[in-house]
Amino acid sequence: MAVHERPQERLEKLGPGSLSDTELLAMLLRSGSRDLDVVSLAGHIVREAGSVSELIKWSESDFRRMKGIGKVKALQLLAVMEIARRILVQKNDFQPKLNSPERVYQYLQPLAAGLQVEKFWVLCLNRKNTLMKRTEVTSGTASSSLVHPREVFREAIRAGALSIIAVHNHPSGDPGPSSADIQVTRQLREAGKTVSIDLLDHIILGTESADPNNQGFYSFKEAGFL
Repeated sequence: MAVHERPQERLEKLGPGSLSDTELLAMLLRSGSRDLDVVSLAGHIVREAGSVSELIKWSESDFRRMKGIGKVKALQLLAVMEIARRILVQKNDFQPKLNSPERVYQYLQPLAAGLQVEKFWVLCLNRKNTLMKRTEVTSGTASSSLVHPREVFREAIRAGALSIIAVHNHPSGDPGPSSADIQVTRQLREAGKTVSIDLLDHIILGTESADPNNQGFYSFKEAGFL
């Protein structure tokens, strides 16, 4: 590759906006393998993922499947993807109004994308359904995450919330509720009545591709459970 065509030289002269997704990834990789130069390796990774945005869902093992990516480089890339994930979430963190399942999905999907374990969040809202506080209540195994109503409403009471939305993800991508999900929703609904904090909804996050309804989420309110 001619010097003036190298990503680093173009970055210095023209800025990051001049680089393609592949070239930006090549800047992070810094070096290729014995058989592939760094730009070719980056291009192979982007093609394997489908797009650079899909890399946010990759795990360490996904990166290490690529020839030329060892443990250290895979962990460095994971760190970069986690930074990207947090930027996406914090960008939407300025008191969003969460008055529909679609808005909750758009707000939390960047945080849930690619997670290999089940997490449970409580969104504490004011009277206008504006977010006051988001708290991760539990983080479970790859198959389940248990939550107790007292853990959920403890955070809501501390925040002075008038209502909450419970949210958890399904690592499989299918947001359809399990029997345990239905039971937890009933418990939270009854506990909310006791402490006078409404459970507005319980939303399960998945992916559009794995959702039979192509929504990417399941809303207990829309389904008539609440």
